[in-house]
Amino acid sequence: MTVRLLATAAAAALCAGAAQAEYSLTILHTNDFHARFEPISKYDSTCAAEDNDAGECFGGSARLVTAIEEAKANNDNWILVDGGDQFQGTLFYTYYKGEAAAEMMNKMGYDAMTVGNHEFDDGPEVLRGFVDAVEFPILMSNADISGEPLLKDAIQKSTIVEKDGERIGLIGLTPQDTDELASPGPNVIFTDPSEAVQGEVDKLTEQGVNKIIVLSHSGYGVDQHVAANTTGVDVIVGGHTNTLLSNEQEGAAGPYPTMIDNTAIVQAYAYGKFLGELDVTFDDEGNIISAEGEPQLLDAAVVEDPDTVDRISELAQPLDEIRNQVVAESAAAIEGDRSVCRAQECEMGNLVADAMLDRVADQGIDVAIANSGGLRASIDAGEVTMGEVLTVLPFQNTLSTFQITGATLKEALENGVSQIEDGAGRFPQVAGMTFTFDPSAEPGSRIAEVMVDGEPLDPEATYGAVSNNYVRNGGDGYSMFVDAENAYDYGPDLADVTAEYLAENSPYEPYTDGRITEAQ
Repeated sequence: MTVRLLATAAAAALCAGAAQAEYSLTILHTNDFHARFEPISKYDSTCAAEDNDAGECFGGSARLVTAIEEAKANNDNWILVDGGDQFQGTLFYTYYKGEAAAEMMNKMGYDAMTVGNHEFDDGPEVLRGFVDAVEFPILMSNADISGEPLLKDAIQKSTIVEKDGERIGLIGLTPQDTDELASPGPNVIFTDPSEAVQGEVDKLTEQGVNKIIVLSHSGYGVDQHVAANTTGVDVIVGGHTNTLLSNEQEGAAGPYPTMIDNTAIVQAYAYGKFLGELDVTFDDEGNIISAEGEPQLLDAAVVEDPDTVDRISELAQPLDEIRNQVVAESAAAIEGDRSVCRAQECEMGNLVADAMLDRVADQGIDVAIANSGGLRASIDAGEVTMGEVLTVLPFQNTLSTFQITGATLKEALENGVSQIEDGAGRFPQVAGMTFTFDPSAEPGSRIAEVMVDGEPLDPEATYGAVSNNYVRNGGDGYSMFVDAENAYDYGPDLADVTAEYLAENSPYEPYTDGRITEAQ
């Protein structure tokens, strides 16, 4: 299916016989790469070498290099941009932080990227190192960074790049709740996305720029809102929600591009599995005449660039001893896909929550809460390596134990289900308890029933809880845990806890048991 927009002004001018100076631009784009430098399996985790040789893998930097080079060769005028979240997700990030991402993006010739929330996972210092290492601008319009000395002179709200004699305006956009999702520190203040974008559009327009692209790491829903509530934005290259927009791929969330008024919105899933390719034609006033394209699936048909294969292998050498260690077996695939775990009970959520509670049950801990945003992949059946566990749980979070009242526990669950329609990572996976929620109710009043160890939740009682240090310190909106009693945030690494639990229960049998249900 081809999605095409005929601008009213352009059509009228054509009818009047006026000459048009059309300008065509191919926008190549990626988003949410999450350090997947090596090929990935169908579960979005590391793919075994023999499976890659058998043609069963996707993505990886070597395929992405080939796809980008071919796309550039096939198009006279192109721009290559990224929608954020290059950071976090595999041992490559754990070991190299942003160095490997900077090297690969420079090699591929990116023109710009926006800041994703995970670019703040290790604070402004690591982000600044990444900014200094890349050879292109990094953008973020909706944040006041004037009080953060590491970033105030490093990140721009917008920029102008010249392509084939025309100036293109680029604007960056980052999740407004990044202070809840990552660790930007107290000196970075995030602001409303639509207002920030409109402010930059107005500045660019005053400079005579009439072709404007927003690089948005804010999610498909926010992108549509921004498109509807701003003027002058031609294209939004999205990220954050790992949304596949496509006219051909099964399971796509919407058409590629999704048109909102005169704005074309695109997003290309995640993990380097696709390369987005949007062909846009503008009239001489900067209005879109046509916008069409399709993300390219980077499967075995895309030949890996040999030099990049060698370089990634070299970078992987320090990691191999850790990740190749077999820790357990799984009797079946363990479902950890975000589309499942951020909406309902899932097998990976049960595994991680069970592992957390099992480790501290003898410390008077009653319940476990795991944020689904911390679960980053599924695990396939058979041998489970430490590398696979670290792909699921890459954040180096530690176990946190604390005490809360039943009322606070219910408040936490309300937070957890408050943004289910957005696929937010705060959705709670639990152990030691069950709960029922009504997604059709207003946020804040969705929890219908909570049982702890088979008994109804007592709002006045005190319960021992375990989570990870990110959640305990207010991440993903769990601010009610910040002042919890007897908090201890320095337990073992969550990945280690999960690996040991798998080993103790090998071969592990993935399961769900109805601990989370929707009200009927």
